[in-house]
Amino acid sequence: MTRILKSICALTLSLIAATAAFAHGPTPQRADETIAIAAPPAKVWEALKNFGDVSWHPGITKAEATGGNDTGASRTITLATGNLVEGLDEYSDEEMTYGYRLSTENLEAFPVSFYSGKITVTAAGDGSEVTWISRFYRADTGNFPPEHLNDAAAVKAMTEFMQQGLNGLKAKVEGQG
Repeated sequence: MTRILKSICALTLSLIAATAAFAHGPTPQRADETIAIAAPPAKVWEALKNFGDVSWHPGITKAEATGGNDTGASRTITLATGNLVEGLDEYSDEEMTYGYRLSTENLEAFPVSFYSGKITVTAAGDGSEVTWISRFYRADTGNFPPEHLNDAAAVKAMTEFMQQGLNGLKAKVEGQG
């Protein structure tokens, strides 16, 4: 009897472990993009430094902001697919950087349920380097998301959005946009 009970317990524990392994939900994703710009850091920062002004990003058709560059400021950006609301978490004019996060998700506009980002301008040789890092979760946080809302879709969308923005910034600052 004891041997049967031990076998049942071992089987039960195995099933619990297997279930937990498949029911972990989404994992954080990451996108890091960098671009070199042939302009001094101060000129690049001038184009970026106003949290509410994202006119350098060709994928953003409109932006409305409140709060300036103070922590807690908010902006609503309009993409071709809809609006996203973002909040400013940190800002340093001296270090030429700011960090922000998604405040209100819109899965139809962008296939992520949450993101945070940080943009930094640094000197690089005779010009500048802009680094944009983002951490995010896919749109469907369930265990079996559809293809258009899974990790790969989120990574693709975020990477393309960041690359488009950095290329737009480069064109604007270098006088090509």
